[in-house]
Amino acid sequence: MIIYEEVLRGFQKEKVKYILVGGMAFNLLGGYRNTLDMDILVEMSDENIRKIVKILKKEGYKVKQPINPLLLADKKTRESWITDKHMKAFNFYKGDKSFEEVDIIIDSPVNFNEAKKDILKIKVGSLTVPVISIKNFIRMKKKSGRDKDLIDIKEVNLLKKLQ
Repeated sequence: MIIYEEVLRGFQKEKVKYILVGGMAFNLLGGYRNTLDMDILVEMSDENIRKIVKILKKEGYKVKQPINPLLLADKKTRESWITDKHMKAFNFYKGDKSFEEVDIIIDSPVNFNEAKKDILKIKVGSLTVPVISIKNFIRMKKKSGRDKDLIDIKEVNLLKKLQ
């Protein structure tokens, strides 16, 4: 069994439109970074977000914010969170004693529709998961500008040269 397998299987079964980004994507692209959370870029339609919330709740995930997670489906609310609260991601966590967290990216220099054009489909165990392309991975990491993200960019550029 792989980490987050139940969630990924639920996404597959319900045809959730998502793309793995962040540390897990970096590892699947060939890099190595210790990471525990799962970052996803998703299609922000009401139906897709409802599916995601339902799956995460079924698997025991909760939200840290004292709000209804279905508000993610409302574009005006998301824009307010981004502008007024500087929110980059909406977090679900499994429990106080668990390391499992899922971050839904809501403010990204690469939107879902752009990213889906050149996703990589990578086999993980018995699942095939959509992973952000190296080009879009770099765009997202450049925007954040954190030290670990700049290191990821250098490493993924090295991996590109080796391919």
